[in-house]
Amino acid sequence: MRKTALSLAVAGCMAAPIAASTSTSASTNTASTAVQATSPALVVTTVVRGLDIPWDVKPLPNGRLLITERDTRRLLLWNGSSLRGVRFPSASVWSRGETGLMSLAIDPRFASNRRFYTCSGGFTTTGNDVRVRAWKLRHGPLRARLIRTLVSKVPATDGRHGGCRLLITSRGSMLVGTGDAATGTNPRDLSSLGGKTLRVNRFTGAPLPGNPFVSSRNPRTRLIWTFGHRNVQGLAERADHTLWSVEHGSYRDDEINLLQAGGDYGWNPVPGYNEAVPMTDQNLEGEQVEARWSSGTPTLATSGATFVKGSAWGSLDGTLAVAALKSSRLMFFPVTAAGMIATPVTPPELTSYGRLRSVTRLRDGSLLVSTSNGGQTDQILRVRPAS
Repeated sequence: MRKTALSLAVAGCMAAPIAASTSTSASTNTASTAVQATSPALVVTTVVRGLDIPWDVKPLPNGRLLITERDTRRLLLWNGSSLRGVRFPSASVWSRGETGLMSLAIDPRFASNRRFYTCSGGFTTTGNDVRVRAWKLRHGPLRARLIRTLVSKVPATDGRHGGCRLLITSRGSMLVGTGDAATGTNPRDLSSLGGKTLRVNRFTGAPLPGNPFVSSRNPRTRLIWTFGHRNVQGLAERADHTLWSVEHGSYRDDEINLLQAGGDYGWNPVPGYNEAVPMTDQNLEGEQVEARWSSGTPTLATSGATFVKGSAWGSLDGTLAVAALKSSRLMFFPVTAAGMIATPVTPPELTSYGRLRSVTRLRDGSLLVSTSNGGQTDQILRVRPAS
């Protein structure tokens, strides 16, 4: 039963009530059928081979690609014809279970400042955490020089639910999606950075003035944009500047969420770590934001995402492309002008590559998709509409 006021206060801050979204309507299902019927054939080519669980891939100028491998903690550069290792302090990255060298972001001014960003496991004086760091890519020899740690102390336990996705928005802010470290109290604890999305200055790591808890006495709380998440795996910005997250469920309800500042997304698996509770639990105090899409049972293990752009995509233009690990596919979700999501289109061309992790849109509108099967069998795929 949904209650009417949110009384979750911490360090002098209170989250404003957020209305839950409505359920998927018949019109969105009609739109999905129309997209399915008119979606173009896709061409899939292999760009890079011989990788081992590449967590993310991002384009650099002149057709080059920067790639992270989660477990090996390698940072790699594809120069268009060959793969080179970037000299990188991999020993400073903690890797265990689902945590390691994970998300990448490239600074919009990379051509002049050569900055890029990683999210990875790290070492602390008492154990481990997940952290965001800024780097400068240098040549001769090819190496990454640490500029600064932007965010640290994102909780980590045994490596479970260490998801960390980075997104630099069109307005220049950095959005960080985090996992709950499989600790039930983290998602709704506003003094913890686990199970959240964070919004920070990409140069300093400082909270941005419009953050919902920016007046909090707790410096961690000031970074929080949304809370009540389980394990954020994907972040994407739509053409209308709305921000979206893709989240792993337990045995039910992977989710796609439209992010609203200060929103509570309802994951509260306590006491202990009770994964039988709903992903968006409307029995909690206050207002919880309903997912715009949820998988139900079984889950698909949804992962990276980006919005598709370009007239060549035909009816898939404007859809949200989401990679899936467990169900081994790339899905295209039609999104209405009102932000409602319909049943996804699943092209058969993207169902034979095993587990898919990250999706990145290139300038020409084509997509880069990383596989996540392990054992140096992984690839970076390029996906584009057939001409």
